[in-house]
Amino acid sequence: MKKLFDFKHFKGDLFGGITAGIVALPLALAFGVSSGLGPSAGLYGAIFVSFFAALFGGTNTQISGPTAPMTAVSMVVIAGIIAAFDGDVSNALPAILTVFLLSGLMQIGLGLIGLGKYIKYIPYPVVSGFMTAIGIIILLTQILPSVGYYPKEDSEFVTQFKPQAEEIILDNILKDEAGEGILVLEDFKETITRAEEITQDQILKESQTLASSEASGVIGALKVLPRALQNIIWLELILALGTILIIYGFKRITNKVPSTLVALLVMSGIAIGFNLNYRPIEEIPSGLPLPNFAIITEFSLGSITPYIFTALTLALLGAIDSLLTSVVADNMTKTKHRPNKELIGQGIGNSIGAIFGGIPGAGATIRTVVNINAGGKTRLSGMISGVLLLVILLALGPIASQIPAAVLAGILITVGIGVMDYKGLKAIPKMPRTEVSIMIVVLVLSSVWNLVYAVGIGLVIASLMFMKKIGDMTEDRSSIESFDRSKAWPDEINIPKDLKEDVFIKHIRGPLFFGSTSYFQQLVKQIPPTANTIIIRMGRMQYMDQSGLYAMEDVLIDLIKQGKVVLLVNILEQPRYMLERIDIIPDLIPKDQIIDNFKSCLIWIKENKN
Repeated sequence: MKKLFDFKHFKGDLFGGITAGIVALPLALAFGVSSGLGPSAGLYGAIFVSFFAALFGGTNTQISGPTAPMTAVSMVVIAGIIAAFDGDVSNALPAILTVFLLSGLMQIGLGLIGLGKYIKYIPYPVVSGFMTAIGIIILLTQILPSVGYYPKEDSEFVTQFKPQAEEIILDNILKDEAGEGILVLEDFKETITRAEEITQDQILKESQTLASSEASGVIGALKVLPRALQNIIWLELILALGTILIIYGFKRITNKVPSTLVALLVMSGIAIGFNLNYRPIEEIPSGLPLPNFAIITEFSLGSITPYIFTALTLALLGAIDSLLTSVVADNMTKTKHRPNKELIGQGIGNSIGAIFGGIPGAGATIRTVVNINAGGKTRLSGMISGVLLLVILLALGPIASQIPAAVLAGILITVGIGVMDYKGLKAIPKMPRTEVSIMIVVLVLSSVWNLVYAVGIGLVIASLMFMKKIGDMTEDRSSIESFDRSKAWPDEINIPKDLKEDVFIKHIRGPLFFGSTSYFQQLVKQIPPTANTIIIRMGRMQYMDQSGLYAMEDVLIDLIKQGKVVLLVNILEQPRYMLERIDIIPDLIPKDQIIDNFKSCLIWIKENKN
């Protein structure tokens, strides 16, 4: 029985885990702030996902935690649910965490049904367009906090939404009355009484929610960018720019020390040491993380139903993100990961992280590479990374709460720049138009519309284009001839002359599936009237789906009705199984007309010729 832990490499795992944990700290805080749930959510996610994904996962050296793609999709979920709860984060939190928990459970399910090995079939243009869109989203949305602009604190901007806010509050009053069985037309005084109780604070709060919603996402950030540039807080901008310069500049000096950590310590030290009037991040709670039991006590199916597909997207995205990192780890360590076990581990980590209020994560490439380079060799390294972050939370939580928000915005800007797929962008002039179009569609739709739907649309387009291409290739390669020596296969060249007019040969090359049935159905129309024996050569047809099966059945029925004799030559295992399942063999084509090779086929024709 294989040991659960191997302590032979403990020293390397210790150094690897500590180093990876240090790298993860600033990113976890930054992703938490970016998600909308605050730095503690990012830290909790990093702690629990790192520990449990390593413990139960299938990649020994993988370091997991919040990543840019997972955070970008989480932002969509969080913003949508908070808006549905009238901007109240505390009331929306149970529903948000329930969606994250559901996503983790879905990942476990994906691993249990063995889907891990199929993730590799997602087309590169879809992944490329998505990753570049993630970079654009992070980059543009972090411009606002990097210049110190927060839309809901801009009183002039918020004032624009007061009429709309009043309408929403009144509409909520009418809905409440309808729920209580109060008919407005019969008891209009009750409506007036409740409307008079609306306070300016309520209107302001709703207006701020609307302002935040209006400025969210790429389109929202671009809309308010002119106002942001007119209201720059120069100290915040200097802190963000200083962070960016240190991150890129320190890498030129050495890669042994994480430049993001250096930037975080230096810029935070300057801000705190000189007692600058900067904006700190939200306070990080001290003490051990506690489970959020409101996930169970306040569970409402209606609140998460609209996000089922989003939860599935999070699960699939986390699977792709993690397994791609696993491949990188395999290449570096010359090992082989277990994809389905890795999905189960990631799902367990994300499920437990959600229960404790953390944002979801996945295998993180940079942190995994750092771990391997520092000596990490077993799952202990990932677990140590999570434990280190927990120690930092318990010991340094109050100090971490003093980190400037602009510093984390600067870190995220560099993450956004780094996550873009420059390899795919550079290849645009050289790649086929279909590949480029898929990438651009996913990129544009992800950036300005919806990440979830964009990926789905990209996959559908890619699948349709792939099926059309395969269908076209199959049609081009398939030949229909009656002894044209220029197209004949080698064993057909010396066919006796007396058979030339009587025999028609059909070659099937490649799969017969729903994308390639149309050309096959034209077979009957192309057979010359002199041909009485039809030979269908199937030795190069590896696969047949249900559409191809029924297309062949229709063609065979037509041929038999015309009095033709049909011979099926060299049928491979899968197509023969399909033909036998619906009794084409032997009901339509007797077994003696199923022939192993072309030579035997000619002998059969000579023996049965009238």
